Amino acid sequence: MLTPGQAAPDFELPDAAMDMVRLSDYRNKQQVVLYFYHRDDAPGCTVEALEFTDLAEHFAKSGTVVLGVSLDDPFCHEVFRDRHGLLVRLLSDSESEVSKSYHTLRQLERNGVVKFGTIRSTFIVDRSGTLRHALYNVAPRGHAADVLKLIQQLDA
Repeated sequence: MLTPGQAAPDFELPDAAMDMVRLSDYRNKQQVVLYFYHRDDAPGCTVEALEFTDLAEHFAKSGTVVLGVSLDDPFCHEVFRDRHGLLVRLLSDSESEVSKSYHTLRQLERNGVVKFGTIRSTFIVDRSGTLRHALYNVAPRGHAADVLKLIQQLDA
């Protein structure tokens, strides 16, 4: 697992519009909330995305961008974003490389079939690219507000 104080692993992933996003693009410009979720339109994942969207203006005022990451492809993200009017930028980690580097995958076995699922996790990366918070196994409801409080404490 990643711990605060480490350099956040850099990445390059496509968003819902197929634009490439790099964590390093935000270095020395904005803080980043990077949250990993299981899949688009899952009930808890929708709650979490909507709550981040509801607080988007507050994150922006704190100089923070919010990025959601799942294994879904960009087309799924586009449908999910548009269906719910999400303001969160959704990134596609279809090869699971970024999820592996952030240690957010767990192995699941059902009926003898092994699959990987996402551990709902959130990382706060400061402007220098350093992890300030690494939160694993978070609950979706109320999580965005908790993350906003952590961001505001960093700014204090």
